[in-house]
Amino acid sequence: MQRTSARLTVGDQPVIWLGANYWSRTGGPLMWRSYDPDVVDAELRVLRDHGLNMTRSFFYWPDFMPAPDQLDEELCARFADFLDRHHALGMTTVPTFLVGHMSGENWDPSWRGGRDLYSDVWLVSRQAWFARETVRRYAGHPAVAGWLVSNEMPIYGRQPGVRSDQVPAERETVAAWAQIVLDAVRAGGGTQPVSLGDGAWGLENSGHDNGFRLADTADLCDFLGPHVYRMEDDPVRQHYAAAWVCELTGTFQRPVVLEEFGVSSDFAAGPGAARYYRQTLHNSLLAGATGWIAWNNTDYDNLSEQPPYRHHAFEMHFGLTDTAGTPKPQLRELRDFSEVLSAVDFLRCHRAHADTALLLSSYLDTVYPFTRAEDRAYVQQTGRQAWVAARLADAPPAVVRESDGALPADVRLWLVPSTKQLLSPTWYELERRARDGATVYVSYSPGAHSEQRGPWYAHLNELFGVRHQLEYGLVDPIEDDEVTFTLTRPFGTLPEGAELTFRAAGTENSRVFLPVEPDGAQVLAVDGHGRPALLLRETGEGCVVFCTYPIEHMAAVTPRVNPEATTTLYDALAAHAGVHRPVTVADPRVAVDRLVHEDGRVFVWLVSQAREELAVKPVVPDGRLTTLDGARADTVVLAPYGVRVLRLDAA
Repeated sequence: MQRTSARLTVGDQPVIWLGANYWSRTGGPLMWRSYDPDVVDAELRVLRDHGLNMTRSFFYWPDFMPAPDQLDEELCARFADFLDRHHALGMTTVPTFLVGHMSGENWDPSWRGGRDLYSDVWLVSRQAWFARETVRRYAGHPAVAGWLVSNEMPIYGRQPGVRSDQVPAERETVAAWAQIVLDAVRAGGGTQPVSLGDGAWGLENSGHDNGFRLADTADLCDFLGPHVYRMEDDPVRQHYAAAWVCELTGTFQRPVVLEEFGVSSDFAAGPGAARYYRQTLHNSLLAGATGWIAWNNTDYDNLSEQPPYRHHAFEMHFGLTDTAGTPKPQLRELRDFSEVLSAVDFLRCHRAHADTALLLSSYLDTVYPFTRAEDRAYVQQTGRQAWVAARLADAPPAVVRESDGALPADVRLWLVPSTKQLLSPTWYELERRARDGATVYVSYSPGAHSEQRGPWYAHLNELFGVRHQLEYGLVDPIEDDEVTFTLTRPFGTLPEGAELTFRAAGTENSRVFLPVEPDGAQVLAVDGHGRPALLLRETGEGCVVFCTYPIEHMAAVTPRVNPEATTTLYDALAAHAGVHRPVTVADPRVAVDRLVHEDGRVFVWLVSQAREELAVKPVVPDGRLTTLDGARADTVVLAPYGVRVLRLDAA
């Protein structure tokens, strides 16, 4: 199936946004009060000279709108100068209206009076007026590339006095607010792409309902913009954190711009910050992102007495340059990335088709009666780990949301990892996909809490060719700290006798296995106690492979685990299913993926998760790899956590 490759367009022409969120070092969020055009010009030149072509800029709302029906004319003139300086350097910017929230503090216009930002009719009209009037002033300027309504409105816009972990904003109210403000942008003459600036943190991506739904945003907006600052307990998951969110966001068939990502130099040394940028940029590109806006352009050491830096000291050091304007390692990574985008002509590339699909349970993004929020978070966490494992197996999967309806037919391998809940019709549809020739892999899980703990499967025994041996109200705990599967027959790339070892982990409810007896299925592997661990049931033209252990869940809750044996199993599943993998690397620390140019050229990415230098020999059954300059690349050397981009040519 085709993985999402939606491209951002301006005037029907595809564009790449590669830039930085921008506050000048002379003022941070208060920069318009002390606007220094020479400093702005110098800051923009450094970005431009390192391959960046745009910024995301901000109207600091309390300053630009000092009264409900008034704009500050002096600040508006300064913003016009700001636009002129972008244009003179061949750069563009995306202005953001309602700021609002910024870097650990919320700022209100003095006249807000505690009114609710979403539901108070008068206040919503004032927001729409502000958007319309600012757009009227600047919509015709060639430096304006797009518009954003807010900066992280879910943080700023919750009801006054209500904590973010309590009552979320009402979905219908948020959608109506968004419609009104977006209509104001168009009424002001804004024809450029527009989005909300909300961060894409809502139910569909996180399992947490903040009132913003990506389904609504996708209907209203021209692109979707994740903000990702996750902190993980596993280096590989950390390197794929933003990419996973981009992959999820792309399921809504809109261009995905990684609108905010970055690291504070207080949290990562220079080499670590560079590594994070490198991995985030390339992995998110391979996950469907079409634009990247780093947080942020500069450091703010001279503003330590000014909010928000006074109380959020680490916020001073997210810059691509230091306070003197000297480039930091992460800016050099952006420069290198821009050169790759140019070399492969990224605007005319799309992601290669995928024969592998990861099925994401609708219990992530749909609130069913008498279900628990923990189930939603569980789907997100487990799905992410399975997605990472499949990428390391060189079988990068498309993500298919169960909530989208019928399952695509053009999939050879379905991954249904550590799953407690799917809708009843979906289980039967998976069996039909197997009969039609697919390999359907499912691993067992009863969930992580005790309420209705067990498999919510429509026809467990018949689907997997087993007789389960569960006792009501009880689970079968995993006794060992490590679980070893031993293959009882060859399977895919695994010979008879091969062993796969997994670290046991989870809660008292989830660190369990499913005892079964085969009833029509073949036993592929047994655990250390001789019990069935992997089973295969042939049906029609395909098969169903069942794992009696929640191996993806166990890995998802284990620190510093990747790469782990699930990747080896997925490699074997891909081989068994006949997944098309024109390039593979045996080392599970190296992930392989491809982009296809519209002229037929194929570009191959090798992304290393090894802390040391690697020399690998990719397996290319029907072609050969060359460098972008045309030299043969039979052996590829990867720097620590390095990335190489090659061409795949016919033999």
